[in-house]
Amino acid sequence: MAEKRKAADGPMDARRFAALADAYGSALHRWPRAEQAAATLFAESEEGRAILATAGRLDAMLDRHHVEAPSRTLHGEIVAGAASAIRQERRRRFWWLGFGLAGVGLAGAVAGLALLTVVTPDTPSDHYVMDANATSFGDAGPDADTEDL
Repeated sequence: MAEKRKAADGPMDARRFAALADAYGSALHRWPRAEQAAATLFAESEEGRAILATAGRLDAMLDRHHVEAPSRTLHGEIVAGAASAIRQERRRRFWWLGFGLAGVGLAGAVAGLALLTVVTPDTPSDHYVMDANATSFGDAGPDADTEDL
């Protein structure tokens, strides 16, 4: 920053003048105001005129360049592509939201099961579990006592 101020305060050298001509072109009125006074003095020298002539040729080539406007077909394709991308992004967000909600529900179920397992004491069951040989009248299996019948 100090070098730029120093260059703007004192006389301009060819390297600085060429860098400004590359950046701003050959028209000195487009150059930064702080540089215009020193640039005007340097432009009167033979080296300054040569640098401005080179920049002027580049300016002329750039001024002749013309870019055609895009066709209606290309414009339509771009708009359709953007609309499609927006729809896909919305769908993607919807699915991730669904996965998030399912994950939260699953985490709640796991936490509830873990809490139930930790809090509920193990008590022996006083209910009789019926197996395949049990009936309403007692055990009908091959090991059953026949005396009671």
